[in-house]
Formats: sequence, structure tokens, C-alpha cells
Amino acid sequence: MKCEYCGKDEALPFVCNYCGGAFCADHRLPEAHQCKGDLTQRRMIIPPPQTTFSWSDAPLSSASAERVRGHIFSEIEIRDIIIAWVGLGIAFTISLLGGVGGFFSSSGGSDLQVFLISLFVLSGFVLHELSHKFVAQNYGYWAEFRMWPLGLILALGTSLLGFIFAAPGATYISGANISKSENGKISLAGPLTNVGVAIIFFPLAVLFPGSSFLWTMGVIGTQINIFLGLFNMLPIMPLDGAKVFAWSKARWAAVFVPLLVIFAIWISFVVY
Repeated sequence: MKCEYCGKDEALPFVCNYCGGAFCADHRLPEAHQCKGDLTQRRMIIPPPQTTFSWSDAPLSSASAERVRGHIFSEIEIRDIIIAWVGLGIAFTISLLGGVGGFFSSSGGSDLQVFLISLFVLSGFVLHELSHKFVAQNYGYWAEFRMWPLGLILALGTSLLGFIFAAPGATYISGANISKSENGKISLAGPLTNVGVAIIFFPLAVLFPGSSFLWTMGVIGTQINIFLGLFNMLPIMPLDGAKVFAWSKARWAAVFVPLLVIFAIWISFVVY
């Protein structure tokens, strides 16, 4: 059977629910074949974004225009968050112990303690991604976290050298005509969440100097979350900072500069 729009032979044509015509895969959607049927009751479906990493800020077709509400999670999203969280916890453990040399020279008990603390304080990473998701969904867009395997490998690899390239995944967003302002606010939500988590951990570093466990948790929790906020505010694609910078350079500077100063002071004066 031939596609009624382009004439292409199609063994298994798609039948339009609105005009009843038969079309090929390229012209199956109503807007692709200039459908003459009644589209007033059409139920829009949001496809996953086409990008493999980072958010798509390009306008999508009207077929992607469904506005979604509510905080919805898929099994794949939950799986990816857990893998990225644990993988990043291992990377930060290796880095905090001084890289590969410090990791293998420290005691097993010390390794486990630092790992558990890292995993706990990296709740800031999870909250960072969820803040992107929730703000995007409140705007009415499809949003889900997806692990980036290469980024996770880079995080683990660089941690052996004592520092971390922390990009184990991203919250993917899809929707029609996402504005620069909306994308900027969605992006800014993540680093600001890290700032909030750092503020929560900071009192532990001040109030419990005699408790090695609570003090260490406070110091690591503050440092990791300041670092995550600062790193993600770098104005480099696909990081959050690039989208905030494109939206408002003043707002970007108002967050990035203080974080840079605070982080520099922190690593200069805090000794584990």
C-alpha cells in the first residue's frame, strides 16, 4: 500500500485515527501529513528527548507539547539514579583518600567509613537532579534522570588522580518551546539545592569538633556540595552554568562567584 502523502510503498502502513488515511512511518503523525481530521480531542504524547546527554533547549514539534504535572518516576529512572549515586560515592571515596595511593594504603575500616559518609552526603547529588526534575515538571515538561555511563567512568577514572570530573548523568527534559528563562531556572535549581544541602551539613563541622564521625561528615558534606554546585555552574555545555549564563549573566555571576570564593577559602583552611 502506498502512503497517501508521499506515495512511498509501505507493507505495514500506519492508519491515522483522525482522518483514516494510510501513511508511511515518516508521515504517520497528523502534523506530518497535514491531517484534515478533527484534532480537537487529540491526546498528545511526549517522546523521550533525542539528545544523549544534556537538555534539549530547541523547540520540539507540537506532538511533544503535552504539559505534564506531578512528580512521576519510572523504573529506569530510579535504577539510573541509584547506579549514578553509588558510583559517584565510590569516586568521591577514592578522591577523598588521596587517589589510588591513599585508597589502597588506608585501612579497610577507614575506606568503609569514608564511603558511607560520601554516600550520605551525596544525597545532595540526588536532590540536585530531582530539583531539576520537579521544577521542569512544575512548568509542565517531561523530565527524567538518565545515567551517563561515560561520565561515570570519567568520575571513577579521575578520582584515581585525586580529583573528580563529576558528571555521572543528567535530567533530560522534553517539551514544546521551552523558553530560555524556563531553562535557566530549571538549570539553576540544581546548584542552589547543593548550596542548601551544604548549609545543612556546615553546622556539624562547627558544633562537633570533638566527634570525628560527625565532624568528618560535616566537613565532607559541606565540601562536596559546594564543589557540586560550583562545578555545575561552570558556563560550559552541557553543565547547568551554560544554560544559566545564556539566560542571565548577572544571575550566573551572583551564584558562581560566591561559590568560587567560598570553595577556595574552604580548601585553603580546612584540614581533614
